[in-house]
Formats: sequence, C-alpha cells, structure tokens
Amino acid sequence: MQKYALAFTTAFVVAPCIAVIPTQATSMPFSDIKKETELYNAVSELYNKGIIFGTTSTTYSPYQQLTRGEAAYFLAQALQLQTDNVDNPGYSDVPTAHPYYEAIAALAANGIIQKGSSYHPEASIKRSQMAKMLTLGFHLQLATSLSAPFTDFTKDMETDRYIQTLLNYGVTTGTSATTFSPYTDVRRGQMALFLYRILQKTDDGFYIIGVE
Repeated sequence: MQKYALAFTTAFVVAPCIAVIPTQATSMPFSDIKKETELYNAVSELYNKGIIFGTTSTTYSPYQQLTRGEAAYFLAQALQLQTDNVDNPGYSDVPTAHPYYEAIAALAANGIIQKGSSYHPEASIKRSQMAKMLTLGFHLQLATSLSAPFTDFTKDMETDRYIQTLLNYGVTTGTSATTFSPYTDVRRGQMALFLYRILQKTDDGFYIIGVE
C-alpha cells in the first residue's frame, strides 16, 4: 500500500462501462472533455497514470453517474493499493471473477469500506459516501467541527465531518456556495477532480487550507 505522509502548516489562509485503460503514456483520447479546463487536466493526467478509464475509447462521460465498482477501482489505483492475494471480504455480489473484485477487496482490507453481506458494485455512490472513502483512503486529518456554510449538512455528525474535511483540504467547494448535496450521486467528472486535487496535494505535501 502506498503511504501518504501528511504535511500540515499552522499558517492561516486568507482565502457500468467498458474499461479502456492505457498501457503506456499517451495523449488524452476523450473527445467529450473541454480543453483548457481543470477537468481536462484531471482526466488527462489520471488516464495516463492508469487510474481512471473511459466509457469508450473516445469518451469519458464526465456527467455519467459513477458506480460503486468504478469508484473502488479508481480509488485503489490512486492509492496504489496492493490488490494481489487480498483476503476475500465476502460480498455476495462481488465474486472473485468480478472485474472490480481486487479493488473492492483491497479497499475492504485497508478499512476504507466496511465488510458486509453485499457491496452493490453497479449502484451509484453518493457524495457523502465518497467524502468518507477519500478521507479514510488518503488519511486526511478529520475535521473536528463544522465551519462550512452548507444548509444541507446531514443529521449524522461523523458524515458531516468527512464532508468538512474535504472542504478543509480544498478537494471540493460544494455544489453551490451553500450546498454540498450529500445525497446526490457522484459523477465521473467529479471523481476525477477529487482524485486529481488530492494527488496534486500529495505530490507537494498536504496543507490544510481551512481553519475551524
């Protein structure tokens, strides 16, 4: 498993698809991503690193719902998790022949997702669920209080702290100035941006940009 060392500062801040995975660095093949945007940079970099894949050889489908299986694969690749000879988590709907079995098993083995009777790999994943997975996967410092101006925080304090954590690290700014939309499905484009932003901070060392 890839270990991420988190560097913090005390300074305050003023402000279902077909896997098309590259075997080596190549130009970004997706025609449905607008150039000269953060999303284009994100998809291009992550695709060339083998972290994400398109829905066809020429499309990424950024507005399509991300499945729980895709989410597991993308996150396991980004974290460089060991996926060989991982203990079977025992999900009835994720047999060992499932295309995302290894990634899902790796996340379970590392405590990023909970073991249980089923995983629902073809179902969509919610933004609040992804906030927890990213926080646990990258070992982000969990927020201790809520300072975001969101009016749609959940009634679960732990879930809200995961959401606040992504805000503190600049991984997301929400769906509007006052909403996070915790129960809205994560889109493939959003997932690419989440991972791209976190990995950029990993390369430079993590720095909290929010103060509670």
